[in-house]
Amino acid sequence: MAVERTQIASESRVADVASPRIGYWLLYFLSIRPWDQGKVPPELVELVEGKEALAPGRALDLGCGGGTEAIYLARHGWQVTGVDYMARALKMARQRAGAAGVAPHWIQGDVTQLPKLNIGDGYTLLLDLGCFHGLNEAQRAAYATGVTEAAARGAAFLIFSFAPQFRGPAPRGLSREEIMSSLPGWELVWSQPASGVHLPGPLKNANPTYYRLRRR
Repeated sequence: MAVERTQIASESRVADVASPRIGYWLLYFLSIRPWDQGKVPPELVELVEGKEALAPGRALDLGCGGGTEAIYLARHGWQVTGVDYMARALKMARQRAGAAGVAPHWIQGDVTQLPKLNIGDGYTLLLDLGCFHGLNEAQRAAYATGVTEAAARGAAFLIFSFAPQFRGPAPRGLSREEIMSSLPGWELVWSQPASGVHLPGPLKNANPTYYRLRRR
């Protein structure tokens, strides 16, 4: 019985990881990408071009998708690494980057397994604009270890998240408390409602929010 319970638990974890990936694969295959509007969020623009703009350095885009933000950063002098599990997303990112005349470093891989991807460290800016809030508790722990090891002391981390709620195949979301408890090596600088985000009806109560964290 113990063996059977272990096997069932293992299969459940595999299904938990695989289901979102299958969903994203299907959406990319159907060219349905509501998260990819090709627009750089004002919150990121403020970090890069605002009154207290960050000095260009190394940037890590987690769940980079079609590469909109990574390309933007590269055009503003950043050395960028973009990580995504979806081959179709990275193909699109490479095409867009080529058209923009920049060359971020693209890696196909799992954001919860960053140490295995040899991404290096010393990143002064990290982005997660919709990946972290779809992970389960165990995945968040592995993710947190990887991003904290990759970040330089004092690094900025910009996170986009929905408020927590069951939403079927859509990301569950995370509260501020869950984000901070998942990332003990970081401190909150500010949080604010996302500007210019227009969500479809099923997500009307998602309360999209941006969080800026700082690596201790």
